[in-house]
Formats: sequence, C-alpha cells, structure tokens
Amino acid sequence: MGGSVKTTAIINKKVIKAVETSMRIEDCRFDASKKTKAQAKTLMEQQCVQVSVPESDIYLPGRPQRIETMSASFDLSARIFLLSHMRAYTSLAGHILGSHPQINGYYEMHLSYEDAAALDRQLEAFRQDEVLKPGSRYLFDKLLHNDYVLKPERLGAAELKILVALAEPAHTIRSIVHLFRQKPDPDLYASPVEAARYYVERVRAIADFCRTADRPYFYFDAELWQRAPERLLPRLTAWLQLEPTLSERYAVFGQTGKARRGDSSTRLRSGRIDRTRSDYSEVAIPEDVLEGAREVYRECRAQMIAGAADSVCLEETTRNC
Repeated sequence: MGGSVKTTAIINKKVIKAVETSMRIEDCRFDASKKTKAQAKTLMEQQCVQVSVPESDIYLPGRPQRIETMSASFDLSARIFLLSHMRAYTSLAGHILGSHPQINGYYEMHLSYEDAAALDRQLEAFRQDEVLKPGSRYLFDKLLHNDYVLKPERLGAAELKILVALAEPAHTIRSIVHLFRQKPDPDLYASPVEAARYYVERVRAIADFCRTADRPYFYFDAELWQRAPERLLPRLTAWLQLEPTLSERYAVFGQTGKARRGDSSTRLRSGRIDRTRSDYSEVAIPEDVLEGAREVYRECRAQMIAGAADSVCLEETTRNC
C-alpha cells in the first residue's frame, strides 16, 4: 500500500472482514460495522484470536487511516491422526487432545487423506465451524471406518503423528449394538453379528495399515483413557512433544454431542473423565462370533504392538507392552 491513504469505506470493510473472521467461534456473530475500535479489539482478545493489526491502524470513526496488514490466517502443516474404531473412547480422546493449547480439532471429520491436497481440505472444513488457536501446532482427526483412508506416503512433507488404538471386542461390540438400537430407524449395527463384522474388518484394516505404513506410530489400548489415564497421558504428551502435559480435564466445544461428531451422551459433557464403566451385558453375542472377534483382536493387537515405535498397554510391563 505504501503511504497511500485508504478511504473510510475501504478501511471499514477490511476491519469488518477481519473482525467477523476472527469471531467465527461457537456460533458467535455480531454486526462488526457497529463496533468501535476498542470494542473490536476487546472482542478479539476475549476469543484469543491473533490479528496482525496495530492498534493505531484500526479505523476510528471520523479519522481516515491506512491498514498495512490484517490477517487471521494460520499455516498448519502438522497433523495428529487417530486410527481406531467405534466405541473405543475416541470422543473422549478427541476432547482431551483438542483441549490442549497446541492442538486444534476434537471430532471425526469423515475425510480421507490420500494426497497432500486433502490436508488443505481438512483445514478448510475445520475452519467452517471453528477458529484455530493462536500459536497452535496440530490439527487432529480420527478415522474410525474403512471408508476413510490415510496414505501418509502421499501427504508430502507434512509432519504426521499417528496414534493407533484398539479396545477389546466383547465390550466394544455390545456398546455398538446398544448405541444403534437407540436410533429411531432400524440400523445394521443394531445386530450383534453385523457389529462384530464391522469390528473385525476395521481391526484388520488398521493392522494392514500398521504393517505397510512408512511412518512411525504410537499404539495404546483404548481402555486406558478411562481406566488409567495417569499412565497414558504422560506418554502421549511425550510422543506428541507437547507442553504442558495433557490433562484429564477437558473443554466442551461447539460440536460436542452433535450428530456425526462423536459421542452424544451426557457423560462427555462433564468436562472430566468418568471412570464408571458402562454395562451392556443385556446384549447377547453368539459365542462363535465373539470368539472369532477375539482371535482377530489378539493377533492384530500383537502385530501392532510389535511394529509400534512406542506403545502403552493395560498390562504393567515394559516400553513395548
């Protein structure tokens, strides 16, 4: 812009655009044209949004000024991907991770990552509903279905942190059935046989990924989120190179509990880990079906642990479980 002076209308338009962009969080909206310089600046600061505008460059009615830079954009190239399955405490995982100041994202985005452009699509999709944290490093997503694929070797030079987690089959399958039986319309996974089929196919797909991936991954037993977070969280913190340490307390976000965004139960809205284990004993799984799932779980879990760069399991043992 050099030393040119912008008209009041042009400067106002830039201020309005920046403020509205900065305040796109938790469905918060306001008429930026009615805000004074001080009000706009205060609102930005309250939402912890970084906007590169000197105070002297924000338009004050009655005084035309020029604006050098005004940007609420961030360049995030680091990603955290959690590969797991339904009913493996992944909503809790997303909220604990997403509450860390260095991590953005907490819900399942229902995307595949098969080329570098997918990372841009992920960021664009996230910013439709959320605002990136100032000074943050990572964007998180979880992949729970075989319809969504992760191809690390095709994602260019992006820094990737890959987490892999399994939960044991009996409780998991019963939990899936219990969840889908509550839906108003009949669902495939309300059947124990179909829920078990999903579980087996998903576990095998994750095992195949771990066998062929060219990036290191961290394996953990999913039950640790609820049963022993004091063991899991420090190890995850170290693997992800975070500061401060991940906490058992977490935030409740704008998408928490919404359809296709994860667990919709009231427990998730408590903001802290509930260690009470749910009882789904009323769900009967055919013995041969359950035994088949257990066999796949044991075999694939052992393979994942063996190939992991680091791991932590329910059993109190050494570095690689």
